[in-house]
Amino acid sequence: MQALARRIERKFHYAWIVAGVVFLALLTAAGVRGTPGVLLVPLMNDMGWDRTTISFAISVGIALYGLTGPFAAAVMQRFGIRKTLLGALTMLSLAVASTTLVRTPWQMVLTWGVLTGLGTGTVALVLGATVVNRWFRKRRGLAMGLLTASTATGQLVFLPLLAHMIEIEGWRLATLIVAGATALVIPVVFLLVPERPSDVGLRAYGAEENDRDPPSQGNPLANAFQALGRGIRKPVFWLLWSSFFICGLSTNGLIGTHLIALCLDHGLPEVRAAGLLAAMGLFDLVGTTVSGWLSDRYNNRMLLAWYYGLRGLSLLFLPFSDFNFFELSIFAVFYGLDWIATVPPTVRLATEEFGDRDAAILFGWISAGHQMGAAAAAFGAGLLRAELDTYLHAFLIAGAACVAIALVLLGTAHLTRRPTPAQQAAE
Repeated sequence: MQALARRIERKFHYAWIVAGVVFLALLTAAGVRGTPGVLLVPLMNDMGWDRTTISFAISVGIALYGLTGPFAAAVMQRFGIRKTLLGALTMLSLAVASTTLVRTPWQMVLTWGVLTGLGTGTVALVLGATVVNRWFRKRRGLAMGLLTASTATGQLVFLPLLAHMIEIEGWRLATLIVAGATALVIPVVFLLVPERPSDVGLRAYGAEENDRDPPSQGNPLANAFQALGRGIRKPVFWLLWSSFFICGLSTNGLIGTHLIALCLDHGLPEVRAAGLLAAMGLFDLVGTTVSGWLSDRYNNRMLLAWYYGLRGLSLLFLPFSDFNFFELSIFAVFYGLDWIATVPPTVRLATEEFGDRDAAILFGWISAGHQMGAAAAAFGAGLLRAELDTYLHAFLIAGAACVAIALVLLGTAHLTRRPTPAQQAAE
């Protein structure tokens, strides 16, 4: 691996190879995380379960996806990114494959809830934040934007294919495709991802000669809670946590889980609805990458205020649309461009406020807020739909929450820390 890194170094820094492999792992995990949205109606039809039962299993997975983050970051710091990632991908592939054997609701909760929640929670954005902080000293926003875009790309790659496979062959074969794709990433990680730059005789991208990244010591569980104890003393932690709660509420909890079912309510075929998600993923791939570039250069609280405000307006618009091609295209563009564009500015703010030592772990705790919001929306929207026979109220709640947090961020934009001249030069 060291010889390969040296040869590549003559053309560009090996950090971009590591980022590319991690992008692939995150892409696959995003496909796993998005699969329940395609399975919701087929499972109802095949198993005879109601929407609330399946939404509960999905919400358990989303909650664990978020709660795993800070502990996964601490484990990566203590035992290494490479070992943690290989273990998580192996568990995730086996867990997804085992979902084809489910026969009862509790088995659904165990597989799509507990096991995939723990697996995708490890191979998640906290992994991206840890890799960026370890391998990059400049262009961090751009690198994080590219890694964050993997979520959109995962949907773009997986969801239309899965919807087509479900329509032709059933949901079990589609699930096995996801499990197989996850397994294929394992040898790529093993062969191409070293633990840290010094392991292949390099420094982090943009690092000085004396820059070092020593491994963390101590118990990962204790490290995770100690970092949390330091973070909660700062008001900015609660601002980022609250905003990310609303981010999860309005993205993978509501749209990722229920958009296809909403489209079916309005007479759109499942494949076309999955295509809408894929189109949104394409726009988000662009929007999140550009967001990373912007986060290196502009006020990140102001960026977040714009992102949440536009998202809220698009969510308020969708349930009142006619679900025709033109109006769905408008929604796909405006919602898609900032679907997860919130991540690079949030990571940037966490690094500026908490420092390299705590940033990845505290971003894990902030991400836990994201998934708590997502879990609330996944279950709550399903419950509202079952009780009121409409998704309207769920979309109104999510849209209003986005507008509210946008106003809070706008009001605190002047509190953003100014980068030092050295930081500006590094960027």
